[in-house]
Parts: sequence; C-alpha cells; structure tokens
Amino acid sequence: MDMISLLATVSEQATAVSPLFDVNEAKLSLYTLISEMHWLFAMLLLSVGVVYMLYGWRIFRALVVISFGFIGMFLGMLSADKLSTNEHALMWGGVIGMALFAAVAVPLMKWCVSILGAIAGGILTSGIWIALDLSDAYLPAGFIVGFIAGGLISFIMLKVSVMLFTSLGGSLITVTGLLALLYQYDVRVSDPMTFYSYNLILTHPWFLPLAVIIPTVAGMFLQHKFIKNSPNWEM
Repeated sequence: MDMISLLATVSEQATAVSPLFDVNEAKLSLYTLISEMHWLFAMLLLSVGVVYMLYGWRIFRALVVISFGFIGMFLGMLSADKLSTNEHALMWGGVIGMALFAAVAVPLMKWCVSILGAIAGGILTSGIWIALDLSDAYLPAGFIVGFIAGGLISFIMLKVSVMLFTSLGGSLITVTGLLALLYQYDVRVSDPMTFYSYNLILTHPWFLPLAVIIPTVAGMFLQHKFIKNSPNWEM
C-alpha cells in the first residue's frame, strides 16, 4: 500500500473518532481575530513578521526567551484554570509560568532552540496534513512526525533549527497581517463588498498551510545566504 492510499484509509476510518484539535474552529477564530484588527496594527504585524522571518537569526536568543515565556504563560494559565477557581489564578499562573520558562531558557539556550525547532517541524507537517484535507482526528499524528523529525534535525544542526523556527514564526505573523489587510480591503475598499479573506481562510483547506509553508521555506533559504555572509555568527 502506497503512502497516499494509507493516508486515505486513515482518513476514512477517522469519522467515528472525535478530533483533539478542531481545525475549523481554529480557522474561525483566526477570521474573527483579523476582522477585529485595526489596519495600522496589521501593518505593524506585517513589518515585524518580515524582519522576524529574514533576520530573526540575529536576535534568536531574545526570541527564544520570549517564545518560551509565552509557552510558560500558556501552560501556567492552563494549570491555574485546572487547579484553582480563584479569579486571580489565571493571571498569577500566567505570570509565574512566563517568568519560570523565560528564566530557564537563558541557561538552557541550545536545548530550547532544539525544542522550538521540533515544534516548528510539527507545525509544518500538521499544515501539510490540513492542506491534504485529511481527518482532524489524526492531526496529532502528523504533528508528532514533524516534531520528531524537527527535533532530530535540531540536535544535529542547531543553525537549521534557528532558521526553521524564526522563519516559521515570521511567516505566521506576516500572513496574519496580510489577511487582516485583505479583510480591510473586502469590507472598506471593495465596492460591492467581497469575501476573499473569508473564502481563503474557511473554504480552501490548502490555503493557510501553503501561505505559511512557502514563506517559511523562502525565509530559511534567505537566512542561509545571510548567515553564510556572517562568518562571525555563532550559536
């Protein structure tokens, strides 16, 4: 059985399994986010995203600390929500988690870079899974494959990991800004009103993954060229 047939079989068998991650709900949340975003903030995201994607390797240490701080904040808020009913628990859980993870990231920089590279690999393979319109129920399997592959590559070649997670992060920010600007065009500029942003996000499963993966690959290629011309750059 070839790979396509295997994936198709898995997709057919997944109808009775409830998904761990609802892709459609995530897309709707993204559309809600861009619909509420001011065009000036969208321009700021676009500018920051391009710099992040192309030159993130220059400031990757700060980006690693910030990224782990956000991971810690999310995990801290999640833990606080499960363990306490206090109205201030979420805030303190987020603050403590952010401070703890950011502090840990400084002395364990190379390990944290590898973890972020593994997460980036998982996001990319999840994107491919979504682009192929396979079942959401087995999306974590696609993530795990990329997570393992990204982790292995990261431990062998740390510079590749830096290029991977900075290119992916910049690509995500850039695409969000572009979609917010496209929404502004739909509702404020186009006459009659168009629905390009809605259709691209919610009706075409291949669009968002490709919109993220293609700039990520381009960003990695350009970062590689920039790093080659900076011989003094070290991990």
